[in-house]
Amino acid sequence: MEEKQKKVPAKRIQLVDVVLERKGSQMFEGRRVRSPEDAANIIRDFIGDSDREKFVVLGLSTKNEPQLLQVVHTGSINASIVHPREVMKSLILANCACCVVAHNHPSNDVTPSPEDIDVTERLVEAGKLLGIDVMDHLILASDKFLSLKEKGYM
Repeated sequence: MEEKQKKVPAKRIQLVDVVLERKGSQMFEGRRVRSPEDAANIIRDFIGDSDREKFVVLGLSTKNEPQLLQVVHTGSINASIVHPREVMKSLILANCACCVVAHNHPSNDVTPSPEDIDVTERLVEAGKLLGIDVMDHLILASDKFLSLKEKGYM
């Protein structure tokens, strides 16, 4: 006796286009990012004096010319949780060769937390897999910044 086979309903597959949408622009006089200070100035101008942690990615060309700026995540007063896929997504779409990531500390203390170091390590590893060099991770305060690369964390 044959068992009656159940008919499995068809699965609908979404057809999509993935696009990078421009939200505006910002001028940068230096043309190329030559130092952590250049990157810090660009990013500080972009996020301003936020009372929440903002995690930002600055995408760069092979000549270190800024290609994109994006707030990847806005956190609470003292925390920002970011996933590598969110950071890398726009970098891939904009064909960036490398990037500088940064976030602000509204407390004005640029001391890196263990979470800051962990996120940096995960982003560097993700970048290696995708061929996108994570050049630095900056922690910004209103009048100063810290480069994790210069301090030996990267």
